[in-house]
Amino acid sequence: MYKLTKRDRDTEIYYNQSNDPMKIRTNDPKLIRRLKGLSKEYPELCKLVEEDEICGSYFDVDKRRISIHVTRPYSEERLRKQSEWAKEKGLNAVAPR
Repeated sequence: MYKLTKRDRDTEIYYNQSNDPMKIRTNDPKLIRRLKGLSKEYPELCKLVEEDEICGSYFDVDKRRISIHVTRPYSEERLRKQSEWAKEKGLNAVAPR
């Protein structure tokens, strides 16, 4: 099997505003597993179209199943408050920036 570095693993999403399904091509093993699971459980919503060791996997996915979440960066005040709360609770994780 062809092994890509993390830098070389990419995902392409082809979207238009018609009723056609969204096309996804990915080399990301986690995303491939998730989409294969979705296609087995809900074949009417997600379909594995093609699988290629070098180019990745191609899926047709119902547009209602995909969401892109865009967030604003946290303010320094919010990061400070989260840090204080985590320290009070004894959590060691670092909040993402």
